[in-house]
Amino acid sequence: MYLSKLFIPILKENPSEAKIKSHQLMLRVGMIKQSSAGIYSWLPLGLKIMKKIENIVREEQNKIGAQELLMPTIQSADIWKESGRYNDYGEEMLRIKDRQGREMLYGPTNEELITEIFRASVKSYKSLPQSLYHIQWKFRDELRPRFGVMRCREFLMKDAYTFDLSDEDAVKSYNKMFFAYLKTFKRLGLTAIPMAADTGPIGGNLSHEFIILAETGESKIYADKRIFEVNTENFKLNDESLNEMRKKFDLYYAVTDEKFNKEDFDKKVIKNNHLITKGIEVGHIFYFGDKYSKPLNAFVDLQGGKKVAVKMGSYGIGVSRLVAAIIEAKFNNNVMKWPLSVAPYETVIIPMIKKNDNSNLKKAENLYKELKKNNIDVLLDDSDESLSAKLKKFELMGIPYQVIVGEKSKEDLFEFKEIDKESENLTIAKIVNKVISEKKRIDL
Repeated sequence: MYLSKLFIPILKENPSEAKIKSHQLMLRVGMIKQSSAGIYSWLPLGLKIMKKIENIVREEQNKIGAQELLMPTIQSADIWKESGRYNDYGEEMLRIKDRQGREMLYGPTNEELITEIFRASVKSYKSLPQSLYHIQWKFRDELRPRFGVMRCREFLMKDAYTFDLSDEDAVKSYNKMFFAYLKTFKRLGLTAIPMAADTGPIGGNLSHEFIILAETGESKIYADKRIFEVNTENFKLNDESLNEMRKKFDLYYAVTDEKFNKEDFDKKVIKNNHLITKGIEVGHIFYFGDKYSKPLNAFVDLQGGKKVAVKMGSYGIGVSRLVAAIIEAKFNNNVMKWPLSVAPYETVIIPMIKKNDNSNLKKAENLYKELKKNNIDVLLDDSDESLSAKLKKFELMGIPYQVIVGEKSKEDLFEFKEIDKESENLTIAKIVNKVISEKKRIDL
């Protein structure tokens, strides 16, 4: 892509309404545009990043055997009344009526709808376990939407649901999702800590939030610092290993503020290991047994004709929120560096274009063609801005690799720079090899 062709409405100054760095940056570099309070249009740059995050989430769900489907955004109120949650959910739920006067709602979550799909389709224990997920827009009418896409009203979410025959089997499914979440966040360049959490309106008695540390986070967390020492690389996708993984994490105190108990904290964690800070929730998983399956009659037949309510769990990841969360984790001193796995472009070519001299632009175009030929996602800045203005712009855009075509470009050597590192002069072949090697290393 040539910069001159890219729809990217960059702002010169931080918008006054944006209070945290992710909101400021996303508006400033033209990733999003507010449509109304808490509702945003995703512009090409922001959408490209979000789609890359979505694909990583999808790949990790598929690896644990979850199957993708797609449920609608608009749901019938009848199934919510059947579960008993229609009146309990509160004013966050957007309730509407169609032209026939039928009560409908814009789905804030999908426990009821997925259970209805399951009960109409699965009748025998032989069909269990089942793990289903979709990636879909949700709407929750937040009283005070704020912080851009961090706490907005319309957002993109991955929600998964598992169906098992027994509590023991259900915990195995829970552990698989726990594992998939750790792998997902690692691929996104994030260190997400699983913390025991309150189940809230979803219900149940087992729940973990996945939190990344950030001063702008809304969740207050209390943890034993040693939880960071758990090496997830040692665990494999089998029941025994995943059970061991959960035990390792459960050794260390780590809770959100709703579950905090000072006496427990002081007893279980020595003061040198106290961690009290703020964080951003990027994922939340729940096990709630037959909370929905019983009232919604999601039963399966056992041998001998007995019926039993299936055991269920639900598992959410805020896909659109992750865009902002990565910025909060990575944007420092007015410099953004996207992890290569989700960067809007992997490399940007920045030619120094002099008046009446297009030689650097021609070199840049040849380099651009070579990188494209090797499946490297590349942006070419063909603007006539000064080099300092270009570099400042790309420090905000956060493209990990820069190739500067200018005074230091001698014969077949180009100035190659990774954001936050020293530049070096490399041939085209070495530039290609360096980027491709890094893509392979992170499993792109």
